[in-house]
Parts: sequence; C-alpha cells; structure tokens
Amino acid sequence: MIPHPGAARQNSAAELRAFDAVCQRLAGFGAGLSAERIEGFLTALAAGPRLPEPAEWLPLMCGDAFERTFADPADAQQAERALLLRLKVLGDQLDPQALMDEPQALRLDPLMSEWTDADRDRLVSEGVKLEEAALMQTGGLWAEGFFAALDAQPALWAAPADEESAEMLNVLLQQISVLLLPPHDPLMAGHVKLFYPRGEPTRDELLAEACGAVQDLRVFWVDRAPKPATRRVEATPGRNDACPCGSGKKFKKCHGGPGAGAGLDRL
Repeated sequence: MIPHPGAARQNSAAELRAFDAVCQRLAGFGAGLSAERIEGFLTALAAGPRLPEPAEWLPLMCGDAFERTFADPADAQQAERALLLRLKVLGDQLDPQALMDEPQALRLDPLMSEWTDADRDRLVSEGVKLEEAALMQTGGLWAEGFFAALDAQPALWAAPADEESAEMLNVLLQQISVLLLPPHDPLMAGHVKLFYPRGEPTRDELLAEACGAVQDLRVFWVDRAPKPATRRVEATPGRNDACPCGSGKKFKKCHGGPGAGAGLDRL
C-alpha cells in the first residue's frame, strides 16, 4: 500500500485480510484477478457517475469466476461483503463534499504493490522479457483494473456532449493511464513535457497525480449529474379568499374546511 498523508479512513486490518483472502481465491479461478487489479476496478466504481449494484458489477469484474469460486451461498455472501466493505471505504475517501471542501487534500489511499528495479531485474533473471519486466511499475496493475471497469461500462462512462467537459475528462483519464507506461515510453515523454515542464517526475509524483485525477473525476461527475426537476408549489389561498375550485364559496367553507385538504391535491 502506498500511504498518502491526509487520506480518509481505511479499512480495519481484519477487513483488509478478508478482502485480500477473497481476491486470492478469485485469482485461482480468473486470470488477472489480483487484489490490486480488483482494487482499481472498485476505485473506478466509486469514482464513476453512478454506483451500480453488485449484481451488475460483479460479473463485469469477475466474469463467472465469482460464482465458481464461491458456490456456497453463505460463502458468497461473506465474499461479497468483504468486497463491499472495501468499496465503501473507497467511496468515503471519494466523498464529493469532502473533496470540494479540501480540494488540495489527497484523500484516496489505494492498495498497490510497490515495484523496484531489483524486482524487475529478478523477473528478467527468471526469464521474463526485458520489455515485459519494464511494464511492472508501481500502480500499473491498479490502473489496469481501473480502465477495465471503464471498458466494461462504456455507456456509463461516455464523455459529455460539450467539448470543454469532454476534454477535461480526457485529461483526467490521461493522468491515470500514464501509470500503465514504462518510464522511457514515448507517450510518457509527451506526458512529462505537458504536465512536468520543470523535469521528470518521480513515480510517487505520478501516483499522487493519478489519485488526484480520480478525486477530480468524482467531483466532475457530481457536477454534471442530472438536476432534479423543480417542483412548483402553489400558494395556499387565505381562509376568506374564494376557493380556487370555482365553487364561489370561501376557501374555509369549501376545500379549506376540516377534512377537506385532500381535495386540493386533486385540483
């Protein structure tokens, strides 16, 4: 885990152990279902325009691996609960009001495996191709999971129609997708030139940038959520005014009398 000062609450140690155990079991039935990739998927759910129900996102994340791994209903319920507890904490870390109150605070604290040059050298010594080992960067698997959630829900993550919002969305996603690139990739060089004119960033700076982009995404979607229609409430007539029903009687003698309130709702 890469800790960030000022992050919101985390899961308890017991909850994290349960989450990790579920992810390890899923990994035995589904290719690529590591804890870090699942963490990225859940982060995208928490940051998105709408939080789907588990029945919708579990198959998108796991295919049929969840049903095959947790065939017993009670076991499946416990596994789903462990995933939901992690999703709940991610949702708390991405609480829109807290993010807007402190726009500079880094609240998101994702679970990630840290990769070093020694780790990549070890992979090469074990027969992994150099270019494949170079892809093993801290945050890379998390970003894979994040974009897997976007790819699985294209309608939900469709860019807004206005050009300015669409460009803003593209920039925020670019700041996350850069975690998928090895340091010397030409696309990485372009990103550095655009966002880091003072020099090449450290990996920690790129991770902080990606987490900040996820936070901005959450606020982005909240700002663009459909606004509920305004309900027009007619002013209530005075007791001595004419009743609006057209009877010619005073309001107090007609629909404003005792027990007559329901009649106004039908006008």
